[in-house]
Amino acid sequence: MLVSKLVCERMKEVPQDAKIISHILLIRAGFIKQVAGGIYTMTMPCQKMSLKIQKIIREEMDAEEGQEVLFPVVMPRELWEQSGRYSSIGQEMVRFKDRNDRDMLLGMTHEEAAVHLVNHTVSSYQQLPLMIYQIQTKFRDEARPRGGLIRVREFTMKDAYSFHCDNADLERYYYRMYDAYYRIFKRIGLKNFVDVKSDSGMMGGSIAHEFMLLTPDGEDSIVFCNDGDYRANMEVATSVIDKPSTKSDEQAHEIFTGEDKTIEEVCRRLGVPASKTVKAVVYAVKGSDELVVAFIRGDLEVNEAKLKKELGKNVVAYDGGISEDIVCGNIGAIGLSDKLIKVFDKSLQGESGMITGANKPEYHIAGVDADRDVGVDEFVDIAKAAAGHKCPICGGTLRVENGIERGNIFQLGTKYTAAMNMTVHGQDGVAFNPIMGCYGIGVGRAIGSIAQESNDEYGLILPMSVAPWQVHVCALRYDDEAVKAKADKLYADLTAAGVEVLFDDRNCGAGVKFADADLMGMPIRVVISPKTLAADQIEVKLRKEKNAERVALSDAVGAIKDIIAKELAALNA
Repeated sequence: MLVSKLVCERMKEVPQDAKIISHILLIRAGFIKQVAGGIYTMTMPCQKMSLKIQKIIREEMDAEEGQEVLFPVVMPRELWEQSGRYSSIGQEMVRFKDRNDRDMLLGMTHEEAAVHLVNHTVSSYQQLPLMIYQIQTKFRDEARPRGGLIRVREFTMKDAYSFHCDNADLERYYYRMYDAYYRIFKRIGLKNFVDVKSDSGMMGGSIAHEFMLLTPDGEDSIVFCNDGDYRANMEVATSVIDKPSTKSDEQAHEIFTGEDKTIEEVCRRLGVPASKTVKAVVYAVKGSDELVVAFIRGDLEVNEAKLKKELGKNVVAYDGGISEDIVCGNIGAIGLSDKLIKVFDKSLQGESGMITGANKPEYHIAGVDADRDVGVDEFVDIAKAAAGHKCPICGGTLRVENGIERGNIFQLGTKYTAAMNMTVHGQDGVAFNPIMGCYGIGVGRAIGSIAQESNDEYGLILPMSVAPWQVHVCALRYDDEAVKAKADKLYADLTAAGVEVLFDDRNCGAGVKFADADLMGMPIRVVISPKTLAADQIEVKLRKEKNAERVALSDAVGAIKDIIAKELAALNA
């Protein structure tokens, strides 16, 4: 490809709306062009990266006996009514009517389509297990798209669905896919990534893992143990918090707290730490008039993902509207209206000498023993783990890092096959609902993750396996007949040898060419100039290294192919 013909505008300036490094560099290098919020055109370099990533994914999915299919982008409402998700998914899903006034939707995920296909083609246990996958463009109307290709509305994704006779078979296959994901991410050049236990979210199911690229710019929080192997997404992370060694025999009694309502204000007035208070957090159940009050120790935070899973309801922050059942700022664990849904965190179990709201203005209750006074049947884990808490496995100290989700795998169970009445005949002749697994990788997010991790102050540093071109040839003084002749021949010889070459054939200064080469990040830069030709040589430099080396022009093709082979071997090891 000739740079002079390439539809890919490079820019020196940092885009004003780009905040993280991958977004900045992909725009500056001309790889992406924003059309609308969270919607981008991929130029040729980015599209070539996408296709190379897709090829690696296909190879690994085919190696795991995957069958590639292509589900429809548009689906009828009825299909999603069967699973119950037509109503349960909010505004992220685009719904519309076709010309026949039929309710339709844009696919943001394809569990329903997968079950529909298998339900109409598979009838016996002898056809299981099986896995089908697709690489498809999808649309999800994200409320807050950000980070360029990291969180978008339109995206290309590989999603795979496996079907099994029993949980043991799903478990075996799940970890085959787990290993395949590690191979995929290593082959595309990612280094600093981990898998973590995660929440299954809208997909449902019992067990799930996310593969996270660790970066300070990540929007997900990941909890690690400093002393062991425990790691989990904040949404599902658990921790052990210190509890008092002795119980207080103080009796519950009202105390005046005036206009002090927040945990901080009450603690300051009474001279107690936040750990001796009971925090009440109010939520509204989406789509209903129900209110939920989550009670937790005052020095902790409620984990909304855990709360939603515990309740089986979609809760959102309460907007503080009028309710005769709560007194905002003085909500307490004793005597609160039974009209409210109440949830008590495990951090309160066994606590005594606590302070909670009195459910009336200007008063709190002190001396509360959670086990004695509250009368709760069950304490559950709805607390957010935090740095400094103890590991639930080994007791070590936890830390929190940020990350970007790179892919996910779920054990779905029979959530979809049962809801959509998909059955196959078992060995005993009895029909049963197959057990499913689900496995997703975002292709565009993979490009964003590579850009996020592989860069320096000058631009992208792309891995050999997925770079748009393997070699970037810079011909300096291309207006010089000797340079032009040798550069054109080198370009032709490399291309004939199967090397992918981006050839800068412009008549412009060396600084411009080098700046563009560094910004775009092809793995190998080759310089041919009057100076190198005087010694019948070219200059070869790996983008990730500082120093260049001189290579005889006669040996150029072989030397460059050797470098490419070595780099690919390291990625595929």
